[in-house]
Order: sequence, then C-alpha cells, then structure tokens
Amino acid sequence: MEKCNILGIGHFVPNKILTNEDLEKIVDTSDEWITTRTGIKQRHLVEKETCSDLAFKASLNALKDANLTPEDLTHILIATFTPDAYVPNASTVLQAKLGLKNIPCFDVNAACTGFLYALELARGICAIHEKAKVLVVASEILSSRMNFQDRTTCVLFGDAAGAIIVSRESSSNIKIKDVRLKADGTLGNLLTVIGGGSMHPPQLGKIIDEKYFVQMKGREVFKHAVRSMASICEEILESNNLSSKDINLFIPHQANIRIIEALAKKLDLSLDKVYINVQNYGNTSAASIPLALSEAYEKNKIRKGDKVLLVAFGGGFTWGASILEF
Repeated sequence: MEKCNILGIGHFVPNKILTNEDLEKIVDTSDEWITTRTGIKQRHLVEKETCSDLAFKASLNALKDANLTPEDLTHILIATFTPDAYVPNASTVLQAKLGLKNIPCFDVNAACTGFLYALELARGICAIHEKAKVLVVASEILSSRMNFQDRTTCVLFGDAAGAIIVSRESSSNIKIKDVRLKADGTLGNLLTVIGGGSMHPPQLGKIIDEKYFVQMKGREVFKHAVRSMASICEEILESNNLSSKDINLFIPHQANIRIIEALAKKLDLSLDKVYINVQNYGNTSAASIPLALSEAYEKNKIRKGDKVLLVAFGGGFTWGASILEF
C-alpha cells in the first residue's frame, strides 16, 4: 500500500465537566470508589451539542494545524456509534457544516476501535486516489447512551472528538507506518447497546429501558481487552521489525487505568512512555485515541523521529493497532 501521512491533528471537548463529586450526588458511588477502580477524576459532557457539532470543531482544529481549508478535502470519514441520527449519517451532516457538497462521506461504527478502522479506510482511499485528502474524525456523545442509575457504567464515559487529515502528500513529517485490525463477533454480547436496532426497535408508547444504554460485563471485557490489545501490539511490532523498546510513546485506548497499566506491563513498557489522560476525560470511545494523540502532539510530548504506537479495543469485539513515525 502507498505510504500515507498525517497532515494535521486536532481535537475538541465540550466545556461542561462532571466530576466524581458531582456523580456522588446522582448515583450511589464515591470519588474513592471511582478513582481506585478506573483512574477517572472527571469527564466532559455536552449540554446541547451533538456528535456532528463536536466533530465540526475538531475538524476545524485539524484543518488549521494542516494549513488547509475545508475545500481542500476530498473525503470525510466519521467513526462513531452515537451519531446525531440514524439518517442522515453523521459524516454528511458534518459535510454540510463544513460548507461542502459532493465529496463522499462514510460513517464507521467499530465502537472504541472506530478511529483505527477509519484510519485504515483512509489509507485505502489514499492508495486509490493519489490526490486524496481525507478527513478522519472520531466523535462520541457517550452521555446520550448512559444510564445514570447504573453506577458501574455511568462513571466511565465522556464526550469528545478528535480529527486528523490523511494524505499521500510527502510534505508532512508524520508517517502512518502500519495499521492492523481484528474482530470477533462471537463475543459481541459482552459489550452492547442493543436497543433501537431492528432486533429491538423503538415502539410508540413503550418506556425507554436499559436496552438503549451501554451494558457491559466488565470483568470479561477487561480480560479480553488486555489480551487482545497486547497480542495485536506484539504482532504489528514484529511485522515492522520493532520491539517495545523502539517505541517512544504508547497511546492506548483510554478505557480505565487498570487496563492501561496491565497492558503496559504485558508489553514491558514503563508508564513514563505511556500517554494517559483518562483521569481528565474518561472513556470517550472512538474519540479516545485521536484525543490523546492530539493532546500529546499539542503538549510537545512527541518529538521528531519518535515512533508512536496506538492501540484500541471496543465492542464487537473489535481491536486494532497502528504505528506512526514523526
């Protein structure tokens, strides 16, 4: 496949912050309970914004970083499982907000791995279209899928968006070296939002119940997440003749601190090489990786020549990894 580059990076989070202390007033929990089990101290939540609103603002930041305008884009991809609506798709709504017409738009739903799935699709587009400039956005409104009576899930998630511009142009120093993706649908029942689809469609007059919110069997998800992410990291490193010692910065999906620490230990990576921001944002699903990447980039945590390893795991199950070189 033709080598692709990242021309610009950006992110956006809503202003409203919900702290653990705030959650103590809503559900039977405590700051100590949440922090010990997840590492999360706060999360950002929308008030009236939608998935496309956050995506729009993250996209503008990525375009500014790339010194591009919306008119330079040739394709739009959004990774999300919390779109504004089922129809029209989120990427066409974003297209309109960017003032564009005619360019192809794709929505990608691979839950928390969605950004890496969209990244691989962008690479494919760039391989076919030499002049392509692909906007890849991950935007999630997890608060719209939270049951705030369920303390095991409502403490975990936040709202955010992250974006990159992918192209074959060689002007960028950020190289996408490789992407690897996997899935196992036989385990899909362990992490679900089953309400609203054709299996459990909405019905007039029926009360919304737990089917419409995130449901998760946490212990089993933890086990599969650590094992699967460690395995795909080892696979992508080996296929690129690298080891964990060659990685300058590791950006894992920000699910919770226990998963991050267990994964780093399996890969023999010291925590000072791991970028962690779960304490500030919670689990933002598909937005987790580009949010962390953009923040690390903005804070100059990544230097020229650095190799950055990305990895994510989500419902489906889906998982994936990527290596970037700056």
